[in-house]
Amino acid sequence: MDLEVHDQVLTRDKPIEHLHFPLDCVLSLMAAVEGESMVEVATIGHEGMSGLPVFLGTVAGPNDAFCQVPGRALRLSAAGLQRFLALDGALHHVLHRYTQATMVLLAQNVACNRLHATEERCARWLLQTRDRVGADEFPLTQEFLAQMLGVHRGTVSLTAGVLQQAGMIRYTRGQITVLDADALQRTACPCYGIVQAEFERLTAAPEA
Repeated sequence: MDLEVHDQVLTRDKPIEHLHFPLDCVLSLMAAVEGESMVEVATIGHEGMSGLPVFLGTVAGPNDAFCQVPGRALRLSAAGLQRFLALDGALHHVLHRYTQATMVLLAQNVACNRLHATEERCARWLLQTRDRVGADEFPLTQEFLAQMLGVHRGTVSLTAGVLQQAGMIRYTRGQITVLDADALQRTACPCYGIVQAEFERLTAAPEA
């Protein structure tokens, strides 16, 4: 199926009916505090799926999730996943690894949001999104990026301007183009490398 920006795939505290496996889109997993704006806690690309609580044995979760970068995804019913899990031990193994990688991502995001400057976090976020989309160019508004980073829109405008002036990105009309991924990686906080290394380690790990 095709997913557009803001299409919601999970609603907090509501039964999860379908799981989405991104092909070239990116999903945002969001956390909300009463009276405050939602903040992104993780992104989901072609390495994973939405609806991990279903695999873990629950029918709902405390997070919203919606499409951040448009593209295609595969959709599977929650009941369908349970049928596959009953038949296929290999799927259990893959999803256990993905659960571990997601826990590392969530923990690192907490530390990153607390300790690192907006410019470093922005560079990390752009690199992670580039990895998940599999392309150097993707749509992104300043409003959306501000929500993802948990900062004001004016802060995003200044930060993106710094990265653009340095020749790392081009940002025009809601489109991001990564011009120098190596420079962007040098600017990003160490969290990008830590999370990337964990996903690579789990991908390369031998079958149990």
